[in-house]
Amino acid sequence: MNKPFISLCPEITRDHAFTLMGWLEDENVTRYLSDSRHVSRFIEQLVGRVQLPILTHLFNQGGRFFMACDQHDVPVGFVRLIKTGPDWEMVLVIGDRANWGRHLGTSTIREAMKLAFFDMRAEKLIAKIHADNTRSLKAFQRCGFQFAGETPTLKTFAATREHCLPLLREDPATDPATIYITEIDRIRLRSLIAREPSHADLAHEVERAIVVAPQQVARDVVTMNSRARLRLDDEDMEVTLVYPQDADDSTGKLSVCSPIGTAILGYREGDVIDWRVPDRTCRVRIGKLLYQPEAEGHFHL
Repeated sequence: MNKPFISLCPEITRDHAFTLMGWLEDENVTRYLSDSRHVSRFIEQLVGRVQLPILTHLFNQGGRFFMACDQHDVPVGFVRLIKTGPDWEMVLVIGDRANWGRHLGTSTIREAMKLAFFDMRAEKLIAKIHADNTRSLKAFQRCGFQFAGETPTLKTFAATREHCLPLLREDPATDPATIYITEIDRIRLRSLIAREPSHADLAHEVERAIVVAPQQVARDVVTMNSRARLRLDDEDMEVTLVYPQDADDSTGKLSVCSPIGTAILGYREGDVIDWRVPDRTCRVRIGKLLYQPEAEGHFHL
């Protein structure tokens, strides 16, 4: 995997809140965060007042809040997406200083862009960055944000859906691996996503995949209706990748809209993928491909 793995966790726990408080007490972390005192005070009051294990709904007031986690589900930072008129503003903090310099900020920005553009259907993202914060300036520019204005202390950068979708699709330096999809599968999956636009990860995978004719897809690629052996962490399983209406856990028919279904689409025998499922990050290894319809000549639209 070429890019540092980051997943955005939407569920915010009390433990996350205590982690955030620790980060916000570090002057090196909050140096360029203009509202750090307000945020720190808010979290402290929240933890003292609300005795709930899950605090997600409180952190999502006025926008969306995510913990940025590594492949071991250890929090390394956070992202806030705040609605500002017709646009969304992104605030990013890598709170774990031990991870500075590893391009985790770039990976986190890209994951937030995927959510904003594919799931939330945002047309434009903005980021207001302190003029001296060279690390953040470079990270946002690396992800396609363009200069949009400045004040004596802040520089504003903007990224539009139209400009950035091709970058999210075509940047091989930061995507984990090349995946392949047939023309027929892309047509059907795009239609599915148009009807159910909440599948941000599936939309991103479909759009970044290399499209090939059904007759030309390699025999070891997981296409729709392929059957494969997988290893999910320490568990072996056999699944058939299907459309949602055909899913059936009792017979191993796995919806392409499920986290693992989305994860394996377009990958090949032997590929290993770190992927976020609702409560954790898991490692998926694609073992033997037992059946692929295109290899049998079954590719009618």
